[in-house]
Amino acid sequence: MDDISVAICDDSALMRNLVSRAIEDVPGLKVVAKAMNGRFLTEKLPEAKPDVIVLDIEMPEMNGVEFLKYRKEHKIDTPVIILSSIAEKGAAVTIQCLELGAADFITKPNGSTSADISSVADRLIELISSYGGRYARLHGKHVAGDDFYSSLISDRSVKRKLEGAMGKDKADAFLSSSATAKPSLPKFSFEPPAPKEPAVITPLRQPGRIEIIAIGISTGGPNALRDVFKNIDPKLKQPVLVVQHMPAGFTKEFAGSLDRICALSVKEAEDGDVVEGGHVYIAPGNYHIYVEKEGFKTVLHLSQEAQRNGHRPSADVLFESVAKLYQNRALGVIMTGMGKDGAVELAEMRKQGAWTLGQDEKTAIVYGMPKVAYELGGVQKQVPLEAMADEISKLAREHA
Repeated sequence: MDDISVAICDDSALMRNLVSRAIEDVPGLKVVAKAMNGRFLTEKLPEAKPDVIVLDIEMPEMNGVEFLKYRKEHKIDTPVIILSSIAEKGAAVTIQCLELGAADFITKPNGSTSADISSVADRLIELISSYGGRYARLHGKHVAGDDFYSSLISDRSVKRKLEGAMGKDKADAFLSSSATAKPSLPKFSFEPPAPKEPAVITPLRQPGRIEIIAIGISTGGPNALRDVFKNIDPKLKQPVLVVQHMPAGFTKEFAGSLDRICALSVKEAEDGDVVEGGHVYIAPGNYHIYVEKEGFKTVLHLSQEAQRNGHRPSADVLFESVAKLYQNRALGVIMTGMGKDGAVELAEMRKQGAWTLGQDEKTAIVYGMPKVAYELGGVQKQVPLEAMADEISKLAREHA
């Protein structure tokens, strides 16, 4: 089995070491280069050949933005994950990094201790294993798949919760005596699991006209959504509601970034927004969005109720409200993302008679959410990313 190789670029030696330890604590991940700024990173890349780069933004000599410009100019295709202390207060800079080709981002925790790093470690592992794993496989490596890392992250989350409830020693004793199977690389098979036959859903009614479009997406989403909205039909008549798993403080800038490349009007959703055709509404970070009828109008509402499937916003919350309100007069779309958020309620949308699409395995950064939705019978048609905008536009046009 090959490792997913990682390069870390950060001007803080302490942060480089803490991030490195967090990465190398995970089976199948290996740090192959460390650099204190973008210039040193450019010198190390030819020999290190990493599968993914973890990049700070604020650095001397060549900062993160400058490195991304260099990367673009020199046609370096290694995916880049932004890890920066300024990301949260400088959301515009973070979105600029995505526009320059960064794959995704994660905010540094407050402080510089290993405990602080552990608070974002699972998300960092998810991004590294997703983007780095896909890049490694495309370049002929045999690395553990998304299912392995999804299981590992889930186990780590359970362990942390137990430690919080009963203390580390008792949690370790409990887990060591538990029969719960833990993922392990030696047991991992390179052979893909046999595909499951999707469950058969018999819709309660035939698909009708499409009055609303709902999209759920996670890891791999920022760039995938750019592809979709850059190519969406400028005459689209229906409103589009989007749940992209993204932290609070970034979705307004992200919506603005999409608005600059999309012929439709794109904005961050606000509580009480009247849903209008030809407009795109992005769920704000840390808020669920759902729709309700108020008189003759459809109104968007925000909620900070408990996370669903480990997420807020959750695609399941959005899809559930669309299924109830629109039944067979909607289009549900589920795209790249780890886990299963959106899958159950997309199947419910299908049961109610809605049209549904799922991103295919080949083009999804992580074939998690769309895979579960497909296996539950919730996906009428699997579509590659490059055809998703056209497929949405075609269905929306033909069934307006």
